[in-house]
Amino acid sequence: MVSAATLRKGAAAAVISLSLLAVPAHAAPSPGGAAALPAPDANGLLGVLSTARSQGAPGAMARIDDAGSLHRTTVGLADRSTGRAMATTDRFRIGSVTKVMSATVLLQLVDEGKLTLDSPVDRHLPGLLPDDRITVRHVLSHGSGLHDYTDDMFARTVEGFEAVRTKTFTLRQLVGLSLRHPRTTAPGGAYRYSNTNFVVAGMLIRKLTGRSLATEYRDRIIEPLGLRDTFYVHPGTAIPGRHARGYLTPDTAGAALVDATEQTVSWAQSAGAVISSARDMNTFLSALLAGRLTSAASLAEMRRWVPAGTGQAYGLGLRRRDLSCGVSVYGHTGAVQGYYTYAFASADGRRSLTALANTSNNARVMNTMLRTLDSAFCGKRAKARGGAGPVLRHEDVAPGVALD
Repeated sequence: MVSAATLRKGAAAAVISLSLLAVPAHAAPSPGGAAALPAPDANGLLGVLSTARSQGAPGAMARIDDAGSLHRTTVGLADRSTGRAMATTDRFRIGSVTKVMSATVLLQLVDEGKLTLDSPVDRHLPGLLPDDRITVRHVLSHGSGLHDYTDDMFARTVEGFEAVRTKTFTLRQLVGLSLRHPRTTAPGGAYRYSNTNFVVAGMLIRKLTGRSLATEYRDRIIEPLGLRDTFYVHPGTAIPGRHARGYLTPDTAGAALVDATEQTVSWAQSAGAVISSARDMNTFLSALLAGRLTSAASLAEMRRWVPAGTGQAYGLGLRRRDLSCGVSVYGHTGAVQGYYTYAFASADGRRSLTALANTSNNARVMNTMLRTLDSAFCGKRAKARGGAGPVLRHEDVAPGVALD
């Protein structure tokens, strides 16, 4: 149940992947790009995944795509009931990595002249928000001050999940849950992560295009990139095809894991409901950071950073993580019931990593999986980290609820 492999992709495959998009690449390799990176630390990566398994994840896996080479590592189980081993080809729920896709669609709409980043949300969705100073930029950078409705929804982890597992919300209903609370900052204030922001982003996508989120993700990202494992099935509850099952850790120590695989994820939608695979996530991030999904100007806007905690910053739907060796990587984390995802790429998109542990609400596993980034991008130059910083129960789900 432990495996690791390194492969060389054929030249034909490389040609096919480069020809998928007609949009020219604008982003040039930077000093932090893959050309300056050491080889991934395969043994270190295996050790990280094994540690996550020992801390309560039934299984874990990672895939690195590196300018023509492929490294895959797996440990443990994808399905506890059948004993099936984890595989890097398994599909899974990517949680808040969905936010990068939602931001990409909105920035494409900016490129098309459908909106501007500094226009008020109220101009496009009149009466939705209580303050007409909240702009599209504020929403995409978590600077709106809108309260995160998931703080209340998942304050009690298992009970909160079971209450919404099969429920279907409208996006407007989710915003309404947020507006029951005072705002956390004035518009344009300090970064404060809130799923509400990307629910609003989803509403903007639907209003400006007149089409569903599923259609926009498909036509603008999934089909142009040839993503075979990426779906937006809301409000369906099943993950199509072969997939890793997700296991939610209860708040009570020692309680049995809860199989959370089947759910509508209607509580998240454009903030976290996409299903994908490690291959597809790496393909997406590589294309985005290489400048093949938006204009150069829009990609630069995505990379206008605000402080977002120790060792990281946030742009427009995009996280920057600063690693122990001085390298910065770009992508997002994803936490949804049963799954922790880290999906990041180098500045030029040439090296990308997607790592998954099929559990959630386990702070030790979440912190351990962060170390996959050092193994993938710093190699053996990775430095041992000191004591763990403050940990949140969910990171991307109910981020204001501290771990006891």
